[in-house]
Order: sequence, then structure tokens, then C-alpha cells
Amino acid sequence: MIERGGFDLVLGNPPWEVVQLGEQEYFESRVPEIAEMKGAARKAAIAALETEHPEIFDEFARDKRTFDAMNEFARASGRFDLTARGKVNTYGLFAEHFLNLTREGGRAGLIVPTGIATDATTAPFFGHLVDCQRLVSLHSFENEEFIFPSVHHSTRFALLTLGSNTEGAEFAFFLRQVEGLEDARRRFLLAPSEIAAINPNTRTAPVFRARNDAELTARIYNRVPVLIHEGTGPEANPWGVEFRQGLFNMTSDSGLFRTAEQLEHDNWIRDGTDWIKINHADPRAPLTVEMDTSDEDERERYVPLYEAKMIHQFDHRWATFEGSESRDVTQAEKEDDEFDPSPRYWVPKREVDDRLQSKGWKRDWLLGWRDVTSAHVLRTTIAAALPRAGVGHTMPLFLFDVEPSQCAALQANLSSMPLDFVARQKVGGNHLTYGYLNQFPILPPSAYSESDLAFIVTRVLELTYTSHSMAPFARDLGREGPPFSWDEPRRAQLRAELDAWYGLAYGLTREELRYVLDPKDVMGADYPSETFRVLQNNEKRQFGEYRTRRLVLAAYDNLIAEGMRPRTDGYR
Repeated sequence: MIERGGFDLVLGNPPWEVVQLGEQEYFESRVPEIAEMKGAARKAAIAALETEHPEIFDEFARDKRTFDAMNEFARASGRFDLTARGKVNTYGLFAEHFLNLTREGGRAGLIVPTGIATDATTAPFFGHLVDCQRLVSLHSFENEEFIFPSVHHSTRFALLTLGSNTEGAEFAFFLRQVEGLEDARRRFLLAPSEIAAINPNTRTAPVFRARNDAELTARIYNRVPVLIHEGTGPEANPWGVEFRQGLFNMTSDSGLFRTAEQLEHDNWIRDGTDWIKINHADPRAPLTVEMDTSDEDERERYVPLYEAKMIHQFDHRWATFEGSESRDVTQAEKEDDEFDPSPRYWVPKREVDDRLQSKGWKRDWLLGWRDVTSAHVLRTTIAAALPRAGVGHTMPLFLFDVEPSQCAALQANLSSMPLDFVARQKVGGNHLTYGYLNQFPILPPSAYSESDLAFIVTRVLELTYTSHSMAPFARDLGREGPPFSWDEPRRAQLRAELDAWYGLAYGLTREELRYVLDPKDVMGADYPSETFRVLQNNEKRQFGEYRTRRLVLAAYDNLIAEGMRPRTDGYR
């Protein structure tokens, strides 16, 4: 068969095993107390076995060598160049082996984890399938209804079919029974060029619940480029954006953190959101604060350490801490422009300034986003401007050198419902990583005219400048006056106008925007897709209607009446 170029048909259910000896699992049945240890303590206990229990240590060393040899063979043999990467898993090796065993015109079918198409370690293999037109279909299942009774309910697996000279591949995701394949609404075709447009950096499979999700997302990517197209020159990063994983690691930098109690004990005193040093010799004397206006002395203070949970879209005052516990900011607090949230910790201002200066950031405000997220919460992409302060690593930062008005536009784009619709199709886990963000469709700076920026900036400014701590952001956008009042109906209207503007800028028709807001509103109650279910349910409880849908569609109609039309030619 190999002499003929391979087999006509290869079928199998390969083993799914990480080729790595897990110390915890290994010692659970041998030395349970070692299995219960963590990190360095476990390493030390294993090393001590060499003298205390040499027979166990020798067995462990032999078994570990076996795993290491398997990894080395997979990487050095030249047979698994696409899958012997990272933590090698046998299912990837078998998938590549099946591919190589199949002749031109033949087929291979195997059952593998869905990660074969979505994970970073198998991305080179899946990208090869796409680029070389070897992918016939990928039908992904969740085991929630126990197709395999003895397998955990959360396991996701796929039927992967390989062939040759395929013009497009068929996909289906989130199936729970084999009968789901009979529902044509769940199956969709994507050409290699469409996969490459949607995920140009990884070539991984985009995950959609329904055919319309896939087709609409593909149309968006046909018009709007990704934020960063890796490896294609400076023009591939039109924003010139650089990411910073916050400013402080919540574990390794914790020695710099101080609580309110610690600062008060060490004779610091509260100055707005900051703490400054109390200077007097006699601790029994009345408290006095010596304020020196020199830049050097002004840096001798502690400033808030923002954590991701403290922000939301257009809101740097989403949550506040009381001691070590966080809570939502109340409506009354939001309406007070003197109120700013309290963090759990404060950090030296000098450290903040030095870390930002090393990255060339000179603004007195920041733009960051929440790392922890999901496709099943209120909103998936949560980015916001916030005061210049310490920032924990769960809130990565955008660092770039563009005009403040363009920064405001980027914040609006990231917070728009059309963008969030795409984000919900792509974020498969609980973290909005750089890999996801880089491949989001984001309007480039060149997409905005002066009149566009005027429309966007006035609304972003009013939504964002709600307390005095954001005055530097407001000044950079041309406002010298006081903060805007927190008015919920007014804010809902402003956000709807921005959502409608970006709907048109993304080229969406009114029917497509309706679909973005709620697929079932367009396709019927039994349609197998959803977008903003949590938002919709919250608003129906609070207002008796899905208010956002009404406001966004009305704003869209107004923009059309004023002469704006869906962009159809794209920005590439």
C-alpha cells in the first residue's frame, strides 16, 4: 500500500495520552504523601527517595526516562514535525501518522479531542490541513448527554475526516447527539481562504454554533482586518500596539503591595485615592502633612493597584474593595463624581512611573482589558480607560503612540456589540489572551475620518469621564470642564449610538445587526445559536424588554436616515 502512495481508507480511535510523566498521578499509588505535596516540596521529597527508598526512586527514574525517550523520538524522528510540539499528546501524533498513511484521493477518519482544531500546540498541524486542502470535515461533540457513558461529561471530541484537494471543509460544533448532524442549520462550510482570514495567525478552526454565525463572521472578516497580522511587516500592526501584562504580577510583585491598614500603621495618610507620608517627629503630635510640589517628592506616594474585576466597559468604577473583599459600586456612588473605588492594595507611585516610562508611555491614563472572561457572561470583551495607577497582571494594557481621539475610538470599537459578537464565537475558554485579541476584526486608524472621530469621541468622553480622576483623559480629548453626570438612560442611548455606528462600519445590514443582537429574533426561537442571552435576560427583568435591541436598531435607523450606509468595500 505504501508503494501505491498510501491506503485508500484509514480509520481509528487513537489513544489520548500526554507523553509526560505526571508526578502527582505517579506517586498517588506509590507514595501518597508525595503526591499531596506541591512544587519545590514535592521535588525535594522525590530527590530524598534516592537514599531513603532507592528501589522506588530507581523505578521512578526508569519510567521517567521512558517518557523522555518517547518525546525525544517523536521530535527527532522527522515523522511528526507538525504535532511533536509542546506537551506531546499521542492523539496528535496518530492524526499526523494517519495523514501520512493516506494516499492522494483517499480518506482518513479518526476520533480525537476537539483541541486538534483549536489548540495552540496542534495549530501547525491544523494549519497544514487547511493550507494543503486536506481537511474534509470536523464535527465536534460535547459529551454532556454521555454518548460515551464512561467518559467525563465535559469532554469535547471530534470526528475528523481527512482527504485531498478539498475546496472547503464542513464544520459543526457543540453537538450533543449524533442526530445533531442531521440539522443543516448547525453545519457550515468554510473555504481555506475564509479560515485564513478569520484566524490568519494560527490557522485554527473558528468555532460556531450555527451556519449563520459562520457566514456572518466570514463576511465581517472579509471587510475588516485583524488587529495584528503576525509576520507580515509593520503594516500588519496598523495601531502600532504593544501589549503589557499589567504592571505588577499579583504573586511575584506582592512584596511591593500595601493594604490600607499597613500604610496607616506606618504613618501614611490618605490623600484622595492615594497615600502620602506623614512627616512629624512626635507620634503624639497633631497630624500634619508636608506637601512639596517638586516632581521627585510628588512620586513619594502610594497609588491604587487596579485589578481587572474593578473595571467594565466605559467604567473604571465597576467594583470597589472593602478590605480584602470586593463588591459592586452602587448607583449612588456612581452618581458621585468625587467617588473612586478603593483597591485591595496600593503600590509605590515611583514603581508605576518607572515601569511605564520604560515602555515610553507618557499619558496620565491607561487603556486595559480584562483577561478573565467567557462567551457566556454579560460581555466578552471588556476594555476601559482608567486613571494612571498600578495595574495587576490580570488586566493587560494597550501601549501605543496614537492620538487620544484614536485611543477613544479603539475603546469604542472594543466595547461595541458587533465586535463582541465575533469575540463570542472565538473565545473558547476563560481567558481573553493576546492570541484571541490579535485576531479580532478591529477597524484600523485609517478607517476614521475627522467627522467619524467627532461622533465617537464625544460619546466616549461622556461615557468615560464620570469622576475627577479621569480628568487627564478628558483634557487629552479637549474637555476642561467637570465630569459628566452618571445618567443610566442617557448612557444606554450613547452606547446604542456607538453600537449602531460600528454596525454600519462593519458593513452590517439591519437584518444582520438584528441577528447580532439576538439570533432567535431573526431565525426563530428554536435556532441553535445565541449571543447576548445574559444581557437580554437582565434587561427583560429590569425594564420588561430587551432595551438594548430597541435602542440600537433605532439608532441604526437614525444613522441611515442621516445618510450613513453600511460599509461594503472594506478596509484592507
